[in-house]
Amino acid sequence: MQIRDQYQKIKNKVGWKILDSYVLKKFLSSFVFAITLLMTIIVVFDFSENVHRFLDNNIPMSVIFTKYYLNFIPYFINLFIPLFTFISVIWFTSRMSNQNEIISILSGGVNFYRFLVPFLVGAFIITSLAIVMSNELVPKTTERMNQFSEMMMKKRTFPKSSIHVRNSQTSYIFVERWDKSKNIGYHFTYEVMGSQFVKSKISAKTIVYNDSTKTWRLRHYSRRTIHAGVEKVVTGDVLDTTFNIVPNDLAQDAKFSETMSYRELNQFIDAEEVKGTGMAKYYIIEKHTRLANSLGTFIMTILGFCVASQKTRRGVGVHLFFGIGLAFSFVFFQQISNVFSMSGSIPPGLGPWIPNFIFLIICLVLLRYSTK
Repeated sequence: MQIRDQYQKIKNKVGWKILDSYVLKKFLSSFVFAITLLMTIIVVFDFSENVHRFLDNNIPMSVIFTKYYLNFIPYFINLFIPLFTFISVIWFTSRMSNQNEIISILSGGVNFYRFLVPFLVGAFIITSLAIVMSNELVPKTTERMNQFSEMMMKKRTFPKSSIHVRNSQTSYIFVERWDKSKNIGYHFTYEVMGSQFVKSKISAKTIVYNDSTKTWRLRHYSRRTIHAGVEKVVTGDVLDTTFNIVPNDLAQDAKFSETMSYRELNQFIDAEEVKGTGMAKYYIIEKHTRLANSLGTFIMTILGFCVASQKTRRGVGVHLFFGIGLAFSFVFFQQISNVFSMSGSIPPGLGPWIPNFIFLIICLVLLRYSTK
């Protein structure tokens, strides 16, 4: 009872009306229905594509559902949240408009901007969910899904080539090829730079990490040092030593950032900027894409509201056609801006936000036009 009383006091304080609850319920129910329908279709198509892999590897249905699809579904829900927020707003707002509900509401003295409030509250709820999912839940489920695919479905992983890592301020590591499945590096080179020339250099045919001792084992190595103009070369079969790297530093790729939480992303960004592997920009883009994609829900909500609140004789279809065109333009600009960020033409922290800024301006223009 106390919670209900407090809830009622908050509603009275902010001026929340029955109409607001009505619109909010239609918004959220339409969103849940759209997402559920989408995920059903995606799961059916994915299952039909992978059923031969499941059968070839004799994976039980219970394992497929708990280990794969329960981790598969959150990724796609989070991916499509802004788009299906937009479609949900278009759908139920268009129906309200064609049934003259919006005209009745505005004729009853409700301000057009006041009518937008429950839409923004719904967008806030969905955005909060998206931020938590993209930064905490989805990285964990994505990692578990990848592990399942590699172990149970036996999907091939290809060795990464030409890896450069900054070990310290004056030392650098190069691995020609790193095989993540075997944790073996081939044609390894470690160089310590002096003020004008290389002070020492270690080369090895293979390099393997010992997790128990936290050391690296080099096989068929040669160590070359220069001191006071005198060069010394030592060769051997096995050398155990330490470096300021771990196997994950050599196995990283652009998609590795998808399995990190927001805090882990920030830590990796700091570490990668020091090591100079060139991967930092991918982590920065991933971090800002998560936030920009989640906050894009607000933009999609306002955009859908502006498009669908205008009554047309041709009904919901016109709103859906025009609105989906705008929504896919938004997604297209997101991909283009990310490509420019990766190429270095745009700062990686700015690229993911550019589509939001552009479409926010479009929303403000449409909102001004819609009031007339």
